[in-house]
Amino acid sequence: MVDDATLIARWDGRLPRYTSYPTAVQFHAGVDEARVRAWLAALPAEAPLSLYLHVPFCRRLCWYCGCHMVVVNRAAPVEAYVDDLIEEIALWRAALGARHRVTRIHWGGGTPSILGTAQWRRVDAALRTAFALEPSAEIAVELDPRTLSHAMVRTLAETGVSRVSLGVQDFDPAVQKAVNRIQPFEMVAELVARLRGARIERINLDLMYGLPHQTEISVARTARQALALNPDRVALFGYAHVPWMKRHQRLIDAAALPGAVERLAQFRAALAVFLAAGHVAIGLDHAARPDDPLAVAQAEGRLRRTFQGYTDDTAPVLIGLGASAISALPQGYAQNEAAVPQWRAAIRAGRLAIARGVEPDAEDRLRAALIERLMCDLALDIGATCRAHGASPDRFADAVARLDAMAADGLLARDGWRIAVSPRGRPFLRAIAAVFDRHLDPQAERHARAV
Repeated sequence: MVDDATLIARWDGRLPRYTSYPTAVQFHAGVDEARVRAWLAALPAEAPLSLYLHVPFCRRLCWYCGCHMVVVNRAAPVEAYVDDLIEEIALWRAALGARHRVTRIHWGGGTPSILGTAQWRRVDAALRTAFALEPSAEIAVELDPRTLSHAMVRTLAETGVSRVSLGVQDFDPAVQKAVNRIQPFEMVAELVARLRGARIERINLDLMYGLPHQTEISVARTARQALALNPDRVALFGYAHVPWMKRHQRLIDAAALPGAVERLAQFRAALAVFLAAGHVAIGLDHAARPDDPLAVAQAEGRLRRTFQGYTDDTAPVLIGLGASAISALPQGYAQNEAAVPQWRAAIRAGRLAIARGVEPDAEDRLRAALIERLMCDLALDIGATCRAHGASPDRFADAVARLDAMAADGLLARDGWRIAVSPRGRPFLRAIAAVFDRHLDPQAERHARAV
């Protein structure tokens, strides 16, 4: 059997996470507000929507962070952002031309709860005025356990939040100190109890491997502590060290980061803890209880991959609100201005703050279907997918040689045009998906290592 060092040398690389295809690297300024308004005009009034709201503020800087965020310690910037966010909601409502149904809302950041109770309720009211929120809609929010007040927990519950994702990363004090995020296990456990006491019972935990001072043993210990909180879902994200893109990551001691072989061992150790407890492995880097909607969707072949990661969301339209947020429509993708000042200027001028995007062609759509099914199912029928798009699978004859080389290394099995990723190949899923990426530039340092 080929050892891990050899697998990494052969198949690791700087690769996209494939939360869209084409990926954000292919976004360009040719997709502007006028183009997006034309896309919206073509939407049927009955088309359901999902909403994503980005709140780019935090109270403290976590040195590992790769998000679009800024640290604030005053109320004024947050209050001004809320004013503009409410105006943006009204602009999208007008551009849509109808009060569409909304089946899902996801709040991300940053730290969305930094809004506080009064500002949160203002945005919630604006959303309910602009859109017809389904009674069964899932409202999810990403939370920082260090800053969530009792009053905010009550407000989240009273405004219908039904799922939360708690940023944990690691429970080891030495690791927490090394990445500037101190939050003991007891703090997280107390918050989980408060959330469940408020009847917010769907709990996701976000963990990381590949952080400074982590080891295979310490990561497994954190996984066992996380499991004790009885989460519905767990994400096992690999730390992406990209200090040339995120300058604050230079505060992390690169010499304390584990190597690629150790990172792979950490991922396997953490995942094994959850699988041994009866959780189901989901896609690239998640685990969930068998009765969780994500696990059910995967079992039924309905799992999807979007900018929020893995989801069972079936809405054909995602509207992104806030600085840097990305919208996904049947015709393509569109991203808002990433910097708050530019985003604000567009909103105050009465414009949708679209900065860039991409409109896939037929070839992109075929490859997007191949990549999404592979990322979600860890299996793919290339021939059937091609025929569904009116194309011949022979166009991928060159890819077969690369897939066969991966099969020889135990990452997958191939039977004609059908491939199935092995448990050993799961950490290399992005590399397998990259076989179908016609835009990928392997030399560009736009992505973190895949493994």
